[in-house]
Amino acid sequence: MNYFKSLVIKLINLMQKYPGLLAVLAFSSGIASYVLVERKASLAQFIAVLLLFSWVWLLIDNWLRETVEQRFGLALSPNIMRFVLQMVHQESLFFALPFFLAVTSWNHPQAVFTALILLCALVSLIDPLYYKKLAPNRTLFVIFHTFSLFVVLLVILPILLNLTTSQSLAAALIIAIALTIPSLDSLMPNVRWWRLPLLLIVLGSLSAGIWQLRSWVPPAALRLTGMTLSHEVDLKQRKPGTSVKILDAYALHRQGLYSWTAVKAPRGLNEKIYHVWLHNNKEVDRITLDITGGRDQGYRAWTHKVNFPAEAVGKWQVKVVTESEQLIGLSKFVVTP
Repeated sequence: MNYFKSLVIKLINLMQKYPGLLAVLAFSSGIASYVLVERKASLAQFIAVLLLFSWVWLLIDNWLRETVEQRFGLALSPNIMRFVLQMVHQESLFFALPFFLAVTSWNHPQAVFTALILLCALVSLIDPLYYKKLAPNRTLFVIFHTFSLFVVLLVILPILLNLTTSQSLAAALIIAIALTIPSLDSLMPNVRWWRLPLLLIVLGSLSAGIWQLRSWVPPAALRLTGMTLSHEVDLKQRKPGTSVKILDAYALHRQGLYSWTAVKAPRGLNEKIYHVWLHNNKEVDRITLDITGGRDQGYRAWTHKVNFPAEAVGKWQVKVVTESEQLIGLSKFVVTP
């Protein structure tokens, strides 16, 4: 016990003497999470649990400091807790980033959401921006804090609880606000009484705005590993035929088109997705698919559309979307006379 106490005291003294070390460790752990998740997706569950505990730990910040002081007789510097908070932000954003990068359609408004995650991750790394620009602006800092939690929850909830994309989005919004409220005293100490209710209104408004623009949020737990439009599908091999990008109206009406997709999802996750057919940007059909997670190459499924309008000439799109209209991927083809 004395050895453990001595080790803790030495570690805390070292961090107080060289606070920059914690920033380096935070950066290194964030990059390590990125690499590990890319190489082996199963590690995501382990890292998700650690991240969840780190956010809970932030809620008991004051109690933890009092316990350390009573147990070891050592008062923790506020700088240490600030660095720990920065580390949690970094770890969360860099853990979630590869999931969003893999699924984002860059010619879609989803790109705005993923770019915002990337920007926040960079801000959390650059100390002059984090401590001199972000931290002094308390309202902006709390929004940043809540957004970081919201982003990591979008990844954690499907992995740990097998929630669908729509359920995860709704739960992440509610949990992010609920867990931010107990942290307001430590994040915004000694502020005027009216600032806290105002901040809650702002956070609630932002949540409502995100829900209205939920199609802009990439479905982090789902990844389109393949999509092909073809006149045929090999039922035994579950593989599509030759990809079709341009075809004439006669061939379209005579043979129809298969939309073949392979969607990768976490093990244990059952999700309902849709193939949405659009003609000149107008929806003409929506076909339901049920997918099951856990397959390395993605869950392979397809729909066969044969009922096309008489005037089918023009530009077509097939979108793969979730129940909450979050885009997973799309493919385009052109019908000529």
